[in-house]
Amino acid sequence: MREIERLDEMRAACAEARAAGGRLAFVPTMGFLHEGHLRLARLARERAPRVALSIFVNPLQFGPGEDYERYPRDAARDRGLAASAGVDLLWMPSVAEMYPGPPRVTVAPGAAGDVFEGAVRPGHFGGVLTVVLKLFEVVRPDVAVFGRKDVQQAALVRRMVTDLGLGVAIVVAPTVREADGLALSSRNVYLDAAARGRAVLLSRALGAGVERFRRGERRGDALVAAARAVLAAEPGIAVDYVACIEPGDFTAAATATDACVLALAARVGATRLIDNVVLGEGLEGDVRASG
Repeated sequence: MREIERLDEMRAACAEARAAGGRLAFVPTMGFLHEGHLRLARLARERAPRVALSIFVNPLQFGPGEDYERYPRDAARDRGLAASAGVDLLWMPSVAEMYPGPPRVTVAPGAAGDVFEGAVRPGHFGGVLTVVLKLFEVVRPDVAVFGRKDVQQAALVRRMVTDLGLGVAIVVAPTVREADGLALSSRNVYLDAAARGRAVLLSRALGAGVERFRRGERRGDALVAAARAVLAAEPGIAVDYVACIEPGDFTAAATATDACVLALAARVGATRLIDNVVLGEGLEGDVRASG
């Protein structure tokens, strides 16, 4: 595995990798890698003979008062995990390398970036799309792999690729969950034992909505109510939103279909977590972490 920091070096290394092996797959991350990230890297390996993975905690997507400064970081651990997943190029740029000065040109996500996560975190998706576009410009991947836990992010990246004609195939991989259903997240490290016990209610809330859907309920607001009822039973959980979403345009679905996404965000103590499920797949459509 080759480790790189500079943009020009990464651009040259990716060009060499494409010349040597044809297709190049890319996994952009913010680091503090876990099994979910490693599955993305292994899936990338199935799509291309060369795999690049980036680790960059992007300040543009963090708002005032969010956890940019304390976001978990462990470069040595990440290097070992990336190597174990078969990554060929590990790109770990500094903030100064990515943003030599305050960016004057950024990507506007459009209306779908102003709802749900975008409403709670104004400016978040503009920061996400700006850095993803910059990463894509350097790496020039044939395929990029994202996780479905960040379902709105993945949808907006796919829309950006289509609208700007970037020519990158976007693969969205199933969420990876612990045995009890908690979605893997780098932020799970913030959870103490009591908060970890409460956090599993997020996936149980999604499961309650899926169960109503399987029994024939198609009203989006009824599925949302079923999920909210699970979260409301625990005073240690503060809900930001629960929504039944049309996957194409991220509008609220009045009538749910198999393709609709039941999504939520909540604070468990001081830790903000997100999760979602595709109604037609249920939680069984996701992947369980090994061990």
